[in-house]
Amino acid sequence: MKKRRPTLQDIADRVGATKMTVSRCLRDPATVSEALRERIFAAAEQVGYIPNRAPDLLSRSTSHSIGVLVPSLTNQVFADVLVGIEAMTEPAGYHLMLSHYGYSREREEGSLASLLSYNVDGVILSDSHHTTRSRRMLETAGIPTVQIMDSLTRPLHQAVGYDNVAAAREMTETMIRRGRRRILYLAVRLDERTRQREQGFRQAMEAQGLTPLTLQRTQRSSYSVGAALMAEILTDYPECDGIFCTNDDVAVGAYFECLRRGVAVPERVAIAGFHGHDVGQVMAPRLASVITPREAIGRRAAAELLARIRGEAPGERRIDLGYRIEVGGTL
Repeated sequence: MKKRRPTLQDIADRVGATKMTVSRCLRDPATVSEALRERIFAAAEQVGYIPNRAPDLLSRSTSHSIGVLVPSLTNQVFADVLVGIEAMTEPAGYHLMLSHYGYSREREEGSLASLLSYNVDGVILSDSHHTTRSRRMLETAGIPTVQIMDSLTRPLHQAVGYDNVAAAREMTETMIRRGRRRILYLAVRLDERTRQREQGFRQAMEAQGLTPLTLQRTQRSSYSVGAALMAEILTDYPECDGIFCTNDDVAVGAYFECLRRGVAVPERVAIAGFHGHDVGQVMAPRLASVITPREAIGRRAAAELLARIRGEAPGERRIDLGYRIEVGGTL
């Protein structure tokens, strides 16, 4: 059941001002004195105030809407997850409210405040690390949350995903067993999952006495980034005999750069990706990849959230749906 949310009157009582003054300050801070403004914003922060954009009726009942926070609108991974979420929420009569935050915790905080202002009944989070204010707002809202794509990091309530460290370690071990010794990890969009995969890569390399090397880029993953990184590798790391990419679009871009330059794959260099996107699984040769159950993750996350909205006891705190190694034809 949703908690009673702090109101403008609660803030007014704390600072000794009228409700109207507090409302005016939050809308237009320049309309009150600096001293009062600081007190009002401090009080709002302390109580975890969330603006209410929904009708008063919704603040006392369910809105039949679920907030979904995704870091990217261009990454196929989250498109697949959304398909799974909607497959469960639509038949249950719940509307999805989608917000994008570009892998920024500060933008996630703003997106979360916006979603909560509409009194959503639950939230699906795509990351496990949040700002202090984001955590406080979720605590104030008193609604269930489910974190997706990561079964390792301790969740606020529940997590549905897979073990990124183990998956990356197993793929790297597979490359090593096939004779690769000078493998580079291509890290793009340096979020927590990318770092977890690098950890698994390093564990596998170091266990065999090999040197783990990483090339990093902060831009979003894409075919063009993969091609640019492959060109850099061929120039600066000519001894490299394998690359492991944090996402399939990077790996596909790297493959096409090899094709353009006449570099034989996998004879000269092996290429592996992560997630098992359709494009990699239909190209010839088939791309080696860690196949992740994105749609199943969306379905399970939504099912767990809906159950808790109905008042049912939470299921397992961490739900690991696993992964599969596809060796394809690029190893």
